Amino acid sequence: MVLLVGAGQEVFAQKQKRVIQLSGVIMSTDTVNAMLYGVNLYVPKAGRGATTNPLGFFSMPVLTGDSIVISYVGYERQYYIVPDHPSEYLTIIIQLQQDVTYLSEVIVSPFPTEEVFKEALLALNIPTDDQSIDRKNVNQELLLLMLQTTPMDGQANQQYYLSQMSATQGSQYMPVTNPLFNVFNWAKFFRSLNQDKNKKKK
Repeated sequence: MVLLVGAGQEVFAQKQKRVIQLSGVIMSTDTVNAMLYGVNLYVPKAGRGATTNPLGFFSMPVLTGDSIVISYVGYERQYYIVPDHPSEYLTIIIQLQQDVTYLSEVIVSPFPTEEVFKEALLALNIPTDDQSIDRKNVNQELLLLMLQTTPMDGQANQQYYLSQMSATQGSQYMPVTNPLFNVFNWAKFFRSLNQDKNKKKK
């Protein structure tokens, strides 16, 4: 009997909450007008959520008092509680801050102590002239080749992947044209053939 009364009170409390269409834009605080694509908004108690589109926009139905978890890879997690707004529509702007972890400095040395390193350094006969530099290591063509073939880091890969997804989403409903079906291209082609024939005759 107690369980039934408690369940009835919970249903009554949910009926008291109003449904609001929550919409908004999520951006980064580090870059001006940097809309974040793929941000997850989730209401744990209700089991529903939404994801931002390539423009950083989202829209989802919520109840007043719902606690929304906002998470994105590389950014600090935020929480938003839906207020008791008088209107049925609510628009917000959320700014996420990057989650940066600073590690302590690490010095890697082949010597166990600084004293042993100083003794080994003083025992060396280090040349001081420019002839000791290997010119192959500072070759301009080699350095340019290394710059072009160096792979992207994690952040660059993420930005490239998100830009490719955004371009795909934006062009998926666009018509695909074939240049072979363009009559103007065929006209230019035949005109160029006639010009080549006239040149050979002359």
